[in-house]
Order: sequence, then C-alpha cells, then structure tokens
Amino acid sequence: MRHKILEAALGVADERGLESVSMRAVAQRVGVSAMALYPHVSNKEALLDGMVDVLLAELLSLREPVPAEAGWWTRLRTVAYAARELSARHPSAFSLLIARPSVTPDAIRATDLVYQALLDAGVPDDQVARVERLFTTFVIGFTASNVNGRFSKGTLNPRARRAQLAPEDVPAHYRLAEHLDRTVDWDAEFEADLDDLRTLVESLTTGGRRSALIGR
Repeated sequence: MRHKILEAALGVADERGLESVSMRAVAQRVGVSAMALYPHVSNKEALLDGMVDVLLAELLSLREPVPAEAGWWTRLRTVAYAARELSARHPSAFSLLIARPSVTPDAIRATDLVYQALLDAGVPDDQVARVERLFTTFVIGFTASNVNGRFSKGTLNPRARRAQLAPEDVPAHYRLAEHLDRTVDWDAEFEADLDDLRTLVESLTTGGRRSALIGR
C-alpha cells in the first residue's frame, strides 16, 4: 500500500505540479480517505521523503547496464544521464532531490555509487563526501533548472533583458552581449560541464596532484 501511495503522489506531481501534492489529493487518487494514508505515511513530510525514495529507485533502474570493469568516470557519467532522463519523466517532482535530505534507502544506495566511483578514481577518503556533493549538486541543479524553466528566455530575450538598464549599470552584460545572444545547446553545455567536473576530480587524485606539482 505504501508504494501505491507514493506512486500516486508522484502522479499528482506529474499532472498538476509538486505544489498540488497533499494528503487529500493523494488519497483521492488512490481511492481512499486521507486518514487511511496515515498508517503508511505519517504526514506530508514523510510523503515527500517517500517520493524521493521512489524517484531514486527509478533513477537506479534507469542506469544503463555498466560492466563491472567500467571505469569510474563511465559510472558517474551514466548516473548523470540517468538523472537527466528522470527529470524529463518527472520535471516537477525532480526538484525534491535537491530540496530534501538523502535519508531513504535508495538515496543511500545512489550516494554510495558515487562514493565508490570517486574512491576508485583515487580521490582521498577525506575529500570524497565533498566531491560527491559537488557532483550531485551540479547534476541535479543543472537538470532541474533545465526542465523547470530557469534556463528559458522567459518573456524577454537576453537583449531585451539587458536593455532595461544602461550599459554603465550592467557593464558585464553589454561586454558579453555577442555571447549571451547566442542560442545555447543545453545538451552540449551539460556534456562540457561534465568534462570540466572530470578534470576537477582528476586534479584531486594522487596522480593529478603529482602532475600539478611537476608542472609548477
């Protein structure tokens, strides 16, 4: 019953937006009274945490089969693209992954995948948790922004936005006008950003630090 409730909550979010998720709305979708939900999810906070678990379980299932001998970056990149696919399926609910703490079993499993890849890359143990936060915050933040409109032009294009202010008020915008007015390929930008993250991770490994010292 609990899984049915959480799937119903995800369905409400998909159809009407995350703000429409309530105990009453979910109960109506399941076909029971709101009170009937409480033995399975104690309150709305527990409902939202449960939705995170469902999302991450789906994320883990979306990962392409990765051979056991696959390199650390292949594994991280696979997780990143699974997250993008998940966001396309559940754009509104996807933002929960950055708004809620990772307290559910599948959240812990997903985090452990990233931890292990970073360990295999050679990131020092005391840096792994920090780099995991960097990686997952980028992936979730970029993807949520992409599917929920933060990257869209909105009602004004870049030229119209900066035209609201004089050049002396926003000099950087006017200097960068030629670049800001270009259409952005978000897929290419995501890939380029991942490449930059890989370079950063490699710089933290023993080999990367040794190369940096030699180059000084």
